[in-house]
Amino acid sequence: MSFQHNLNPSDVITHREIIDTFEVSTSGGMRRSKKNGTLVLISDHTNGLYDDRWIEDVFHYTGMGQKGDQSIDFAQNKTLNNSDNLGVTVYLFEVFKPNNYIYQGEVYLAGEPYQETQPDADEVPRLVWVFPLKLKEGQQEPLIDSEDILSRAVTQEKKVRKLIDGKVAERAAFAPEKPGSRNVVSKVYERNAYISELAKRRAKGICQLCEQPAPFKDKKGNPYLENHHIIWLANGGEDTIKNTVALCPNCHRKMHSLNLIKDVEKLQAIARQEYIVTT
Repeated sequence: MSFQHNLNPSDVITHREIIDTFEVSTSGGMRRSKKNGTLVLISDHTNGLYDDRWIEDVFHYTGMGQKGDQSIDFAQNKTLNNSDNLGVTVYLFEVFKPNNYIYQGEVYLAGEPYQETQPDADEVPRLVWVFPLKLKEGQQEPLIDSEDILSRAVTQEKKVRKLIDGKVAERAAFAPEKPGSRNVVSKVYERNAYISELAKRRAKGICQLCEQPAPFKDKKGNPYLENHHIIWLANGGEDTIKNTVALCPNCHRKMHSLNLIKDVEKLQAIARQEYIVTT
């Protein structure tokens, strides 16, 4: 009988709860409890060291060892590789935010472990062991919030920017050819079509931030501009004409990347003025 933990896929628990529930050590990405016959795997995407990834329904999990070539006979690498024969039950957690451990489910080794080149803690290329894991039959891959995926990307980008050109090129050379993928869930706001259309007509084909003509026309011959809520809907902004402008794709991306106060104030002044004229 499997160890009873009372967790459901997508449940989020703390680091302390991991330790207390599974009776495992306080550190490491692979934590075994001989008492309970379990092995807890933690894929922490906040530290950016290992290149763990889902490809379809297989999770490619990097083994133990932060420096130098990894050994498949080392510590919990050996446990995971022989988990079937040892009767060890394996559980997978992923971390996208500090102290938020998302329970994925019970997993098993779904194929032969293989080696690939990844950098170690000192950014030196080395061979690691990668374990292809699948969720036990009857379990579906939990949906992850799209904001968590974005958070992971931001963490990785910050780390990469600190590297010199040679290191970036080196890492790129060893990058897996097949990218990871996963199912995500996100909140979608139902925008009012009349507000959207009025904002674009008001702009008359001119971006309301850079004040340049739309960069191209769509298939119907209309100037291509994108609607933008000055105070983002996710931050409590209203879907009203007083809070909606039309921007070229470049300025739209700028607002979502930088959201500079001077740009916000400019757009608010334009929206207020044109609201008065319209009404």
